[in-house]
Amino acid sequence: MADLTLRDVKKSYGNLNILHGIDLDIKSGEFIVFVGPSGCGKSTLLRSIAGLEEITGGELYIAGEKVNDVPPSKRGIAMVFQSYALYPHMTVYDNMAFGMKIAGESKAEIDKRVRAAAEILQLTKYLDRLPKAMSGGQRQRVAIGRAIVRNPKVFLFDEPLSNLDAALRVATRIEIAKLKESMPNTTMIYVTHDQVEAMTLADRIVVLKDGRIEQVGSPMELYKHPGNLFVAQFIGSPAMNIVAGTIERTGETSVVSHVGGHKSSVPVATPSEAQGKPVSFGVRPEDLYVATGDDYLFEGLVDYVEQLGEVQLVYVDIGRAEQPLVAKLPGNVEVKRGAKIRLAASPDELHIFDSEGHSFARRRLTAAAA
Repeated sequence: MADLTLRDVKKSYGNLNILHGIDLDIKSGEFIVFVGPSGCGKSTLLRSIAGLEEITGGELYIAGEKVNDVPPSKRGIAMVFQSYALYPHMTVYDNMAFGMKIAGESKAEIDKRVRAAAEILQLTKYLDRLPKAMSGGQRQRVAIGRAIVRNPKVFLFDEPLSNLDAALRVATRIEIAKLKESMPNTTMIYVTHDQVEAMTLADRIVVLKDGRIEQVGSPMELYKHPGNLFVAQFIGSPAMNIVAGTIERTGETSVVSHVGGHKSSVPVATPSEAQGKPVSFGVRPEDLYVATGDDYLFEGLVDYVEQLGEVQLVYVDIGRAEQPLVAKLPGNVEVKRGAKIRLAASPDELHIFDSEGHSFARRRLTAAAA
């Protein structure tokens, strides 16, 4: 059990700045996921917490102790890497026990911890096998087990599923979720570029971009209330549709005109000085539906359809040059390429971002109003 505190943590290599003053509080027992595009600094931040990278500025605390100058082996952390890094000539049991043997633990204690970890990870019947006789998902579980037996204060996962195929990724992701449930008091920090992993595993997500934190929140908080355009388009698949718009009326409920001259009332508060200003108008593909009357947001021609079975992704040309609008519609809705289509969405699912990409605050409905 351990809290983590990062205060103005920076990392640079010569004149190249990677982390630009990270401030973050992680509570004991939380499952935190660092997510962001390649090169955003998420793995560097994880390695800095582990002590594998020396931070060049700021302070890092684990369980209240400043650990800037504490070596990795003394920080009470265990790390699971992208590569399994198992010893091929050792059995699963010996791979899991190796670190404890080096640390001088008794045989009885080693056996107790290895078998307890194997039980949690459903590896008991594989303890006598060599890694080459196991699947990729099983090998990754062995790597996780090797970390569990150390009984660390904090678990660090650096993209542990990226080497697995799609089916194994799903299965192992479920195993990690179950692992967290079985160890509710253990702090876990997980790095991934896969937002599905982030949304399904995290208590809170830390979205990073260019070495800075863009937003921190629960998965649904980031999905429903993104703080800026980057988070809005990074969280959610397909990405949120963004079109150019103009504020026609300000106040507690704003009116926005956008592509095609349509106007939409949005329960988002905008200040009076925003009147007539350009904004970005957003709606998620899954929040769009086919409009049957004249009350609609967008009108255009179906450019392409990706039929996925249960759902279909419909790409609609609404008369803008950049890219088509995307609607995620039920698979049984008949949509033909080249046909005219009108799309609508609930006002509560619409988003407005200012000229700098920051989200305007959404009006919160009271229980009485709801």
